[in-house]
Formats: sequence, structure tokens, C-alpha cells
Amino acid sequence: MTKKYSVLDGHNDTLLRLFEKEGGHLHSFFQGSDQGHIDLPRAQAGGFAGGFFAVFVPNPRDKQATSTDSYPGSASRKGADGVIRYEIPMPKPLGYEYATRTVMSMIRLLYAMEAQSKGRVAIVRTADGLESAIADGALAAILHFEGAEAIDTDMNALHVYYAAGLRSLGIVWSRHNAFGYGVPFKYPAGPDIGPGLTDAGKRLVDECNALGIMVDLSHLNEAGFWDVAARTSAPLVATHSNAHALCASPRNLTDKQLDAIAESGGVVGLNYHVGFLRADGRSDQDTSLSEIVRHALYMADRIGVDHLALGSDFDGAKMPTDLKDVAGLPRLTAALQDAGFSDDDLLKITHRNWIRVLRETWRQN
Repeated sequence: MTKKYSVLDGHNDTLLRLFEKEGGHLHSFFQGSDQGHIDLPRAQAGGFAGGFFAVFVPNPRDKQATSTDSYPGSASRKGADGVIRYEIPMPKPLGYEYATRTVMSMIRLLYAMEAQSKGRVAIVRTADGLESAIADGALAAILHFEGAEAIDTDMNALHVYYAAGLRSLGIVWSRHNAFGYGVPFKYPAGPDIGPGLTDAGKRLVDECNALGIMVDLSHLNEAGFWDVAARTSAPLVATHSNAHALCASPRNLTDKQLDAIAESGGVVGLNYHVGFLRADGRSDQDTSLSEIVRHALYMADRIGVDHLALGSDFDGAKMPTDLKDVAGLPRLTAALQDAGFSDDDLLKITHRNWIRVLRETWRQN
């Protein structure tokens, strides 16, 4: 019988799905649905113990860009060498007022989820609280911002959001903002695109360190990555990225970046999006779980199992058909076990590495 592991996950866009596609209603989340990737019944079936619930602000009237066939204006072509190439135009930067209204609505949705769950969902703020939620069988929700557009450059809002439970922050999504620059959805390409953090971005890193908010490096360009690495006092973390050596998307991490994360004691959460897994960069759902395993083996060999975690991108990306959704997680852990990862390895990869890094990063109060 395949062992079911408690999976703490680095990234999901379930709040966005509920906010945009289900009008903020939570009935399907609690009762179960065949829509999207995460609801409570499927989470319990798959051993999904919780993770980082992203607050992502979409551009008005736009859809989130994650593949060449999901974003208006995208173009792909096959070169003379047979390689499919694409580049997705990035949307314009967001206005602060619009971003703030949207963020407030999505935070409220997360709190409603906790309130209506009858103890089955818990918003966690400390590592002790996280471990307690997992032990009690409650779905542990970490409030995460994917992009800092709703934070003012004086950092006043950051302190308010921290009081509301914010414990993880991605400085940018792929569009740029007042704090830094993201990588485009382009293939093939590297992450060395554009300048580093702005002065406000550097202050934001300092303030996150002081408060105990984890800084997420996924989506940040390479110059910004190194600016954070030179400045932060916390372990380096990329919540949902893969190995650039295996898939030449700028959303993935170079060997040098992977090494820096390991040297800091940090972690990388493996992203399940097919376009960030496949060597050809295609967003083809007819993709084997062996592609996730391929990246896991590469990273484990390069930086060690202690620095490897999971970061699905559920509800924000295309999943391999043989994984499908959160209920399929036991198939993934079985594939990792078949590839040679031990039980102790899998305990680290599925949740212990996340808990360790968060305990080192968060204030314990």
C-alpha cells in the first residue's frame, strides 16, 4: 500500500480561482467539485496538509498568463532548429488603489474560508501554529502575496498586512512594479533580464526581515535575486520554480541560483506546471510525472534533499494529466519513491523542509 504523506505546498492560486470564477462563494470548496485543483475533500484525499495561499491581483479584464495558449497576444513559432519558441506580452503595471481593493477582497475570502470551516482550515502565523494545524488535521493556510502592488513604498501597508497574517511575500509577479522586475513568460530564455531591485525594493526586503515575513524569489529576475541574496538575513526561498538546466524558461533557476539557495539554508518548491518542466517548454498536459521526478532528482543531486520541497502552482497552471489535481499527490510521492527517494527524504520534501525554513524565518510570537 502506498504511503500517503502530509504535503505542505509552496504555492497555490485557489483564492484567485474562487474569487474570479466562483464569485467568492465557498460552497464548492467545502463540498467538493471537479473544477480547479484544490477543494477540501480532494485535499484530504491526497494528503494535502496546506501551504501558501497566494493573493494574486490580475490585471483588469486580463487572464493570468501561464502558457502560450492562455494569454491574448501570445505567439509561438518553430525555428529552423525545430525548437518551439514563444513570448507572452506582459500586462501593464497595476494601480495601487485597484491592487489594494482586490487584495482586501481576497484576504477577506481566506478569512471567510477559515470561519466557515468549523476548524478544518486554520490560517497560521508561526511555525508552532503550522505544526499544530498539521497534527490536528486542519488545512494550514499561509497568507502569501504574489506581487507587492498593494504595498506602499513607505511600508505602512506592509505592517497592516502583517498584523492581518501576511507571512510570505513575492516582491513581483512577472510584471514589474515599484519594487522590482519580474521575468517574462518566454521560451527559451534565461532569468538575467532587466535591472535589479529598486531602492524601495531593497527597503521592502529589510522590512520583511525585521517583521519576519518570508521573501519569495519565484518570478523575480536574476539581478533582483542577487540583490535579495546580498541583503537578506533569512534563508533564500523560491516557492514554485524548477531547474533552468532542464527547462530553459526564465521562471526556472540557474545552477548558480540553486547553489546560492542551498548555501543560505533555503529551499526550492518544485513547480508542477508542464511548461516549466518539459525540455521543449510546451504547455502540453500530456506530460508524465517523470518530468517532475526529473527535476527533483537534478535538484537533489545538485543542492541536496534538505533544500528541496514542493510548490505545485495548483489552480494557477497546467498540471500533468496523470497528476490532475491535489487528490493525485500520492501518485507523485510514489513516483518519487520509485525513483529512489527514501521515506526520510520524502518527509523532508513534503513538509519538514518548509517547516524548518519557516521556523528560521518567522518571528515566533
